[in-house]
Amino acid sequence: MLEQLIPARRDFPADDPIFTLNAEAQKRAAAGESVLNATLGALADDAGKLVLLETTQELYRELTPGEVLPYAPIVGDPGFLRALVRRHWPRLEGFGAGCAAPGGSGALAISVRNLLEPGMRLLTAEPFWGPYATLAAENGAGLETAPFPEPGRVLDADAWLRAGTALMQRQKRLLVWLNDPCHNPTGRSLARADREALFGVLRRLAGQGPVTLLLDCAYLDYTADPGHVREALDHYAELGEEGRVLVAASLSLSKALTLYGGRGGALVFPWARDAALQAALATSCRGAFSNCPRAAQSLLLRLERDPARQEQLRSEHRLWSGVLEARAKALDAALKAEGLAGSPWTGGFFIALRAEDPAAVCASLKEQGVYVVPLPDGLRVGICGLPAAQAPRFAKAMARAALVGRGH
Repeated sequence: MLEQLIPARRDFPADDPIFTLNAEAQKRAAAGESVLNATLGALADDAGKLVLLETTQELYRELTPGEVLPYAPIVGDPGFLRALVRRHWPRLEGFGAGCAAPGGSGALAISVRNLLEPGMRLLTAEPFWGPYATLAAENGAGLETAPFPEPGRVLDADAWLRAGTALMQRQKRLLVWLNDPCHNPTGRSLARADREALFGVLRRLAGQGPVTLLLDCAYLDYTADPGHVREALDHYAELGEEGRVLVAASLSLSKALTLYGGRGGALVFPWARDAALQAALATSCRGAFSNCPRAAQSLLLRLERDPARQEQLRSEHRLWSGVLEARAKALDAALKAEGLAGSPWTGGFFIALRAEDPAAVCASLKEQGVYVVPLPDGLRVGICGLPAAQAPRFAKAMARAALVGRGH
């Protein structure tokens, strides 16, 4: 090991755990084994081929060199930021304050740099996407959690208040990352009553110091109920317009347009127009990556000007939302047929299953050729890559693995 590498940077895994599991699953499949790979967050068809939306492919082929090769502005093309915000909140005329970012991950990282001092901790829902902890740590922050509601349960507002109060008393400010609606990894969304309860907690805490709610909007286009997504976004807008809590959003084209490699995203504060905040975001962009790729920004601008392509994209989203819903229902039924708890789904690429010993369950599943991502209290299952026809095999493997996890 190089002596030049500082001690604090010497004990990391060689690769991201999710990508490591995916690579192992792919290696076994390439060797001829029958493998179910439910690790990655990328949409695949029933043959295992990566889905790339036709609308995106058509628009990308039409881009000119001038729309791809030059630098984009450091904070991103203003038209891109406006178009990205209006995909989520069509009634808004501008984007407020904001900057382009290399995907949602980049937006989350920038939020920590500007909304928390080094050594502070942010609050998010448990369970959460594993890289949240890495994104926080790499930007000098820690992470605390409060529970995401279990199926059929309401939000535990008292638990959120306790967690938020402890952080507010310690650091005099609060940043909350909330992946809702279409939560990763549960595949569920907060009900209106849950959001109302959370808003009450945040308003109360805002009386003690600055509070920011950052919505991580990654999977909203893939849902069983687009009306619920619209209602949720409008509800969050009401909180943003109120002004007591600063509402921000991490927006990304990765899943929405299957433009994973385009790294097109943004951190936006749609209901804030603050020169100091905008200058801080610009400085973070320059200090972290300077400019984001222009191609993704140009593609969204073309899409904004093309109503026919917008309708085509909506049709593709409806198609693949239907596929995901069918997969989720098949898996829920298969799990229940094996005597296991099912997992309701409302949107996104995943469901989450409880497990007493996630590491042991995952090890047993791997022995059966089934790959999932372990969570602290369970498993993340990528229905984005798990065909409905394979649900019975998965459920039988899970039933056997659950016995191992319970020590049988």
